[in-house]
Amino acid sequence: MALHRDIFWVGRQWAVTGAGIQAIDQRLRGVLDIEIARLWDDDLVQSRRAKPGVNAVDFDSALTLARERFPQTPTPDPIVAQLEALGVVEAPVASPVLPAMKLHVEGRLARFLPQWRVRR
Repeated sequence: MALHRDIFWVGRQWAVTGAGIQAIDQRLRGVLDIEIARLWDDDLVQSRRAKPGVNAVDFDSALTLARERFPQTPTPDPIVAQLEALGVVEAPVASPVLPAMKLHVEGRLARFLPQWRVRR
């Protein structure tokens, strides 16, 4: 798999991209790549680090930078999720109404404000 177009860091063997951690060597065809959702899976990380030919120092640097760039999202407790689905625990309902946009300029003349246009 080719490197993702958003490249944040490039090491000798690994790169941190918009897709996660990717091996620079394209002959591997993405076999050792780690997606963003699996950056915090320690078993997967250890299995990738244990592969022969992996530069451990470069891999650790890439992993550290990727975990800083893509922080771990808290996983909801499965028991609480099941109780909410059954209606035992009430979850707060988010309002589907979008807040009104407020335009407020105080103490500035309109002719000196920067103009903006909507591009189509």
